[in-house]
Amino acid sequence: MMNRRAALRLACGGSLSALALAGAPAVFAQGRAPLYKDAQAPVAARVADLLARMTLAEKIAQIRAVWVGKADMSEGLDFAPAKASAAFPDNIGHLTRPSDRRGVPGVGGAVGGTAANWRTLEQTVAFINALQRWALEDTRLGIPVLVHEESLHGYMATEATMFPQAIALAGTFDTDLMRRIQSTIAAETRARGVPLVLSPVVDIARDPRWGRIEETWGEDPYLCGELGVAAVEGLQGPGKFERLADGKVFATLKHMTGHGQPEGGNNVSPAQVSERELRENFFPPFREVVRRTSIGAVMPSYNEIDGVPSHANVWLLGEVLRGEWGFDGLIVSDYGGVHELATLHHVAADLGEAAHLALLAGVDSELPEGDAYATLAGQVAEGKVPEALIDRACARMLAFKFRAGLFENPYGDAAHARRITGDAAARALALEAARKSLCLLTNRNQALPLDEATMGRVAVIGPNHAIARLGGYSSVPKQAISLIEGLRAVAPGAEFVTAQGVFITRSEDRSADLIELADRDENLRLIEQAVDLARGCDTIILAIGDTEQTSREGFAANHLGDRIDIDLVGEQNALVDALAALGKPLIIAAYNGRPPSWPNAVAKADAVLECWYPGQEGGTAVAEALLGRINPGARLPVSVARSAGQVPRFYNHKPSGRRGYLFDEMTPLFAFGHGLSYTSFAISPPQLSASRVASDRPVEVRCTVRNTGARAGDEVVQLYITRSDVSVTRPVLELKGFERVTLAPGESREVRFTLTPEALAFWNIDMEEVNEPGPVEVHVGPASDRLQSARFEVV
Repeated sequence: MMNRRAALRLACGGSLSALALAGAPAVFAQGRAPLYKDAQAPVAARVADLLARMTLAEKIAQIRAVWVGKADMSEGLDFAPAKASAAFPDNIGHLTRPSDRRGVPGVGGAVGGTAANWRTLEQTVAFINALQRWALEDTRLGIPVLVHEESLHGYMATEATMFPQAIALAGTFDTDLMRRIQSTIAAETRARGVPLVLSPVVDIARDPRWGRIEETWGEDPYLCGELGVAAVEGLQGPGKFERLADGKVFATLKHMTGHGQPEGGNNVSPAQVSERELRENFFPPFREVVRRTSIGAVMPSYNEIDGVPSHANVWLLGEVLRGEWGFDGLIVSDYGGVHELATLHHVAADLGEAAHLALLAGVDSELPEGDAYATLAGQVAEGKVPEALIDRACARMLAFKFRAGLFENPYGDAAHARRITGDAAARALALEAARKSLCLLTNRNQALPLDEATMGRVAVIGPNHAIARLGGYSSVPKQAISLIEGLRAVAPGAEFVTAQGVFITRSEDRSADLIELADRDENLRLIEQAVDLARGCDTIILAIGDTEQTSREGFAANHLGDRIDIDLVGEQNALVDALAALGKPLIIAAYNGRPPSWPNAVAKADAVLECWYPGQEGGTAVAEALLGRINPGARLPVSVARSAGQVPRFYNHKPSGRRGYLFDEMTPLFAFGHGLSYTSFAISPPQLSASRVASDRPVEVRCTVRNTGARAGDEVVQLYITRSDVSVTRPVLELKGFERVTLAPGESREVRFTLTPEALAFWNIDMEEVNEPGPVEVHVGPASDRLQSARFEVV
């Protein structure tokens, strides 16, 4: 029989039998003072004590959430305790998005758009604080409410700092920058009383047709894993811990897994991947974060793998995540992921069966509303669902709240939030991030940087020249700088004239369900106007790409975001052709969330600067790069396909792939890791610490990078390996290290990497993770297609 100590240890994430807690909790319930209110008591003991005092209805309330139901606890935007007590007599376990106005009359959605969808900073804090006072003081057991928010590239709330989009941050190849950004996000979020964020996204993404590719850190599992660890350390704090520190928030790993390579590039479609593919590419970022941090939560993906939806996948969430990796935190559903087991995947007959399947798999909290878990009381009464399953999920929820310190202080501080939100330090960090995320793709005849003395009159044209593109999962920051604003501020003495060129879509409301391309005839007229303007200019800057409507999360059949064509949409290529025909220097500033698969535009431009969605300070950073105030140093975290016919396109393919096609090229438009500079660098061949090593010993790799040009700049030194003559096929290249270095002209630096046995290991023919004997090619260079090599042998 399990002893009490083991039961307590496992109460925060262990087996079903442990979390049922047998008769042990009664011991804790017999104390004179409630043990669960003792902040010094062990978390597991507090969980056991509190769980023993709860009714079934109270337990179920803890694992449900409320979103639209905010209307039932509110008078306008204000929390109404009496209404809450009537509507939620068993308390509220989890509240979705307190910063938005969902549930308020006249607000149908809150996924984006204008500030009308959002509470102000002060309104958010007032709502959260009133909610928590009610939960602590007016409910039977005084259990605080868990509230969460989105924070993909900034706290998604009014006035919070909006950093560059995730795919842009990946291009920085800078883990220190990622930690600092996420630490700022954590501080701004926690100050409002929010202890949980639904980020980061560590899905590897291999299909640019997928509208959510902008939310990811690209295609490589090693890069996603290292950035994932850095992000979680910034949000939560480093290492392993029990209690969350002040000013920090728990993070949520999304979306486990296969989400980034959906069938046909269509969001939520099946992931057609094998177990080996999962273990070698999709699992590693999740596993690395679980192994190295105290990650608070994990969110399953919408898709299915081998016929099993992730929200009902006992193998994925139970055997792998909790079993093999030892994850002991909270598993929260993606929005609607539980009820979709019945309504989309049809593996459950109804919401009740969907709830049962999700609980069996280990989903502890149903977001955003908890409709399926609302059926649990009746199912327990009918003998369909054992109460032990509910105990397990509730125990994890309670443990999470204890670890977050909510029983001691669940409140926000409006004055503190006002002081730090979007302050000078946050704004400076957003500008640094924007600068470091810019990637110079082409630069024919050194067209960039522009010289103010010779560039003459500059035409700034295009649908993205006068709007700050923030990307998906953004709110309304305190300030946002467009390209034309940035140019005029950086070079006030220069002459910039503007034209729209084309519109991309008919509106800018990213929350709109129906998306329509702009009127073609009107765009052709606008192109003529732009050409007339450009004829009288000496240089053309063309800001083109996507909008938050043309690349986004397609979360419903009536709210789509995926595309079959990955080139420029609408009449943008016609605009490129017309301006290129003038024969003037043509500089493209690419604003997009998808890889820039624009062969026509790339061929006709003298230079292309990949800006992605550069965040609130992006206009300044892009202007500085175009005018030579800064030197772009980012690299591509994805391979860029020439057309949709090359998809899926990723650098770490198997040797039998990429043989070629009739009538077209096999090479990518741009390789993974590609990026140019206004200076030049030389990287020496790799030097190895040994030519033969035992399978349990590391190998040190050294190289020297030197700035051979006339300007200071950043180089990203990239380390890859190739394994051959082993029991299963291996990728032609695998990224195993990177370091971004800043060098003055003529300066050099030695860069060192360590290839551990774990880095060399793979899943062999018997599905065992081992470092097999055999040759290892080590490659070092500035991109995956420009490498120098050395070789050693594992013996």
